[in-house]
Amino acid sequence: MNQSSFQSIIEQNAQSISLIRAAAWKLHESVCQSYDGSLPYGYHLSMVADAAMRWGHTVVTSHSDVLPVIFAAFFHDSIEDARLSYNDLLRLAGSYLNEEQALAATEIVYALTNDKGRTRAERAGERYYAGIRTTPYAPFVKLCDRYANTLHSHSDSTGKHPHMLRVYRSEWPHFIEAINAHSSDSRFSLPQEMIAEIESIMQ
Repeated sequence: MNQSSFQSIIEQNAQSISLIRAAAWKLHESVCQSYDGSLPYGYHLSMVADAAMRWGHTVVTSHSDVLPVIFAAFFHDSIEDARLSYNDLLRLAGSYLNEEQALAATEIVYALTNDKGRTRAERAGERYYAGIRTTPYAPFVKLCDRYANTLHSHSDSTGKHPHMLRVYRSEWPHFIEAINAHSSDSRFSLPQEMIAEIESIMQ
């Protein structure tokens, strides 16, 4: 899809996207979740969704897929962190999307939900990454999530968590390979411009 068509769909659905954004912020506020210790968690969700809207035209193949990808970006942590079940999220997605779109969005979020584990490595093991690689648009939304976290860690003026940028830098070779489906299907692809920007931020 070309960038003009993608942005046109976003503009046409601006009200729905605004409602989705508000619902995602409210959900994470309801469980008292913050970002980086002091920011509302919605700050992170909006960064992820903004990345999806910036680069989505490079991966989205159908007009009907635009809103599910944006919804998934806003709700990508809702099962893992905000106490929703798969079916809770599916019902919520159905408030903003048609049945097929709601299922697609929920599948993305489910794929991005960490496994049970005591450590970061256990929570994001091979089974987790395999689920991402086999779910349409999940690799892209995961990359948007990493972009948002990396950008924040780099620009954090308080310097509270400088170690996270080092963590993301050390994880990068494994991470980018783990989410790369090596597929000719655009829905599983990773924007090279986005990868280059993340690598530039980490330098």
